[in-house]
Amino acid sequence: MEKPSIHPYIPIIIGVISVALSAIFVKLSTADAGVIAFYRMLFTVLLLLPVFLMKHRHEVLKFTKKDWLFSSIAGIFLAFHFILWFESLNYTSVASSTVLVTLQPIFAFVGTYFFFKEKISMKTILSAVVAISGSVIISWGDFQLSGDAFYGDMLALAGCALITAYLLFGQEVRKRLSLITYTFVLYSISTVTLFFYVLIKGEAFAPYSPSNWFWFFMLALIPNLLGHSLFNWAIKWVSTNVISIAILFEPVGAAILAYYIFHETLTVSQIVGGIIVISGILLYVVDVKKLREKLFLKKT
Repeated sequence: MEKPSIHPYIPIIIGVISVALSAIFVKLSTADAGVIAFYRMLFTVLLLLPVFLMKHRHEVLKFTKKDWLFSSIAGIFLAFHFILWFESLNYTSVASSTVLVTLQPIFAFVGTYFFFKEKISMKTILSAVVAISGSVIISWGDFQLSGDAFYGDMLALAGCALITAYLLFGQEVRKRLSLITYTFVLYSISTVTLFFYVLIKGEAFAPYSPSNWFWFFMLALIPNLLGHSLFNWAIKWVSTNVISIAILFEPVGAAILAYYIFHETLTVSQIVGGIIVISGILLYVVDVKKLREKLFLKKT
């Protein structure tokens, strides 16, 4: 495997900042969750199309049956991740939703252990337990505050499981393909899935106000092309666990933006739970630092 041109940490950091804007853009749109997700993916595919056709279309011939299967599963999981997460923002706060939807280590630890035989230390398990405890505090506080908020939390948690599954299936395929080819195929499958979802649900594809179209495009440009695509680039050299941990810093930025833009205030349970989640993240990072060559940047 060739060495990366830049250290994977750099695009991962940029990716986290980019995806932190996702919940804000969704909140600013008035369209249904499925429609927002569909146009987010459609515009992303259209933006990638020229580069794919000019430089990478021949790489599709390298796809094996297993690659197509895994890419299809990953694309479907990604589509429903967006549906569940965007819908959760209609019921709960940006802070709660983003904390729960990015709580991926719970699922990533199990997935990488069973699928890729990656070893998990006791310290890693402890960090996961701490992070889970924080998410429980957030959800319990929302349940006491509002049944709708708790329902939104559960949608976000389900979306969290799906985004982790998407990364796990994609990790195997991405290692053998270029970033453009992999993301174009993955996002195309996701777009088709979302098209039929919107069609079956009877949601309107149009008309929408200019501001809605603007947010659809911004979702494609920033969180997808500068966010998820960068994660897909980095996953060639790092573990899914690393991406999952990094994305957990998204809620911090999202909550700050939501406070200033939507005037969302943080409850005691959100603050306490968020601090506990971040503590679990930091505990995991310390563990990973000691095992950097094994879990972060694989030797070539």
